[in-house]
Amino acid sequence: MTNDYLRPGIDRIGCAGWTIPRASTHAFPDAGSHLERYAAVLNAVEINSSFYKPHQAKTYARWAESVPDDFRFSVKLPRTITHDATLAGTDALLEEFAGQAGALGAKLGCVLVQLPPKLDFDPAVAAPFFARLRERFACALVCEARNPGWFGQAATALLVDQGITRVIADPPKGQPGEHVPTTARIYARLHGAPRIYYSSYEMAYLARLADDMATHARAGRDVWVIFDNTLSPTFMDEVLAVRARVRERLT
Repeated sequence: MTNDYLRPGIDRIGCAGWTIPRASTHAFPDAGSHLERYAAVLNAVEINSSFYKPHQAKTYARWAESVPDDFRFSVKLPRTITHDATLAGTDALLEEFAGQAGALGAKLGCVLVQLPPKLDFDPAVAAPFFARLRERFACALVCEARNPGWFGQAATALLVDQGITRVIADPPKGQPGEHVPTTARIYARLHGAPRIYYSSYEMAYLARLADDMATHARAGRDVWVIFDNTLSPTFMDEVLAVRARVRERLT
């Protein structure tokens, strides 16, 4: 994975889903599907619906055809794998998911593994799971754990060894201290704080975020920032403000 970072970094800013609020329609084209309009302005999206239900390969293929070549999807691993099976004995489930999401082709930029708070770190389960996930996906793999056991030295070493990016979550859940990165890639999920999904972010916070993104991109790191506070009435304004400031800093 080291060679990925010998080139200039890429900044990706998007949302959990491609809903365009009525108040933000002025910033997007009028014509096309919701995804086509969204992808004309932003360069990444996180598909969370895959966590709850499977999508057919032809659906993923249609989505891939709807976006520009430089657009990338992040797809959340199904809960049947992370929450029901808790990562164990998931070969058949992984194969099924890979056959579906793999239809995104080169536009599959990331697979997100979000773990339940109850799931403690067990290297005997985690190591073979991530190895099998890597066998099926050549894209970035990121992990948002929410149990303190996943933030210890053993878990960090495993994620580093297998090239799995530890998600920066706001607010952090289960994380006992400062964020410890596990790869050069950065993947942040902004859920809204203090009230997840509903809370907005202040402009001062967004300005610092955009400046940090630009700094990391200049240093050759790929940076993903996904806004998951989509029940906030101003979430899209926040996304567009960060996008504009990052572009400003990178030109």
